[in-house]
Amino acid sequence: MNSPVQTARTGRSGSPRRFLSDKAVIAICMLVTVMEGYNLIVFGSVVPLLLTDTSLQIDEQTTGLVGGIVYAGALIGVLVGTALADRHGRHRIMALAAAVFALGSALAALATTPEFLGLARLITGIGVGGAVTTAMTLARNHAPKQRGSLVITITMAGVPLGGTLAAVFGIFLMPLWGWRSMFWLGAGMTLVILAVLLYVRVSEPAEVRDTTLAPAQKFTALFQGRGWILVLFVALAAVTNMVTWLGLNVWLAESMKTLGFSLTQALIFAFTLTGAAVVGSWFTATAADKVGPAKIGILCAVLTLAGLLGILLGPVSMGFALVSVALMGIGGHSTQNLINATATSAVAPHSRGTILGLTNSMAFTGSFLGPVLGGTAFAAGGPAGIFTLYSVSAVLCLILCAGLYLAHKSAHRPTGADLEAAPALP
Repeated sequence: MNSPVQTARTGRSGSPRRFLSDKAVIAICMLVTVMEGYNLIVFGSVVPLLLTDTSLQIDEQTTGLVGGIVYAGALIGVLVGTALADRHGRHRIMALAAAVFALGSALAALATTPEFLGLARLITGIGVGGAVTTAMTLARNHAPKQRGSLVITITMAGVPLGGTLAAVFGIFLMPLWGWRSMFWLGAGMTLVILAVLLYVRVSEPAEVRDTTLAPAQKFTALFQGRGWILVLFVALAAVTNMVTWLGLNVWLAESMKTLGFSLTQALIFAFTLTGAAVVGSWFTATAADKVGPAKIGILCAVLTLAGLLGILLGPVSMGFALVSVALMGIGGHSTQNLINATATSAVAPHSRGTILGLTNSMAFTGSFLGPVLGGTAFAAGGPAGIFTLYSVSAVLCLILCAGLYLAHKSAHRPTGADLEAAPALP
């Protein structure tokens, strides 16, 4: 492993530009995902105040649509960002994407109508989508051998960590300065990270750069042979998991408040959801690097379902509900990490960005559907409707994760001549 920072060629001004080491690349990618997570999940923290803001005049179903539209934007960002990253470099696209979601956060703070807020969240999503795949791919490409699951987890731990920050800051900021202060804070923190991104330089490993395949060829190669089976399970598992995970991030606080808990307690539940996701993911990632990400992914899907059933069927008490929410957090976040880890372990190094682009596209499709369907379920059945809906999606995800495990286990290892044109399975 090289030193934390290496000095690159001196520019005309005489000031050195910097190349990041492997560890530093992973660290800065995590900082980017922290800001992604904050700007994504902050909406769930402000929902209780949005619904009582008479100047905004927004109802539950519109709130669900606005909460979901950020993920429609993210889908656009993933598709555009993945294509641009292969041509212009992932570091540059990641910095550009961070600037876009900082702009979206500032616009959200200025919103005076649901339509304006929806547009702001769409812009935020485009930036987040462009950043998430580049950050994840950069980090995975700088991972030590046999530590792919752990590095993906470290990087993507930034998402729930950002959500945790949103919940904590919300407890203190919103009673004093209202919901807009949360978006201003997100914009300010992102600009700090952007300044760091613009200062440093990142070089990707030779195994990633050394390929003659065009982006379209990398994509079609994923489906050659029996590769299409694994891709199908990866895509569908990502959709169903993110319906549950991101739907909970938007609707958990309001659902718990409706069940009779105070606003502060509801925000504590939101903190628990994302905090448990961060802490639990370290253990699931370590286990995944030992026994395989697909196998541990099944266990994580079980945890998500157990937490949802606990809220639906268990006693309405603070202690029991906190345990159930923690299980949802560990399961929902870790399942997605391990779907991504399984996908990247199944392709040649130069195709990791391609399959992560596909996986994240499907994940953001589920992320859009989760809050939108949740808004309809909440309007029709309240908290029971929310948790029933996400229990169904969690069951589907569990079945698909089992299928992904079997597909990954039975896939053949290609020969050395196949590595340039087809998935390279471990």
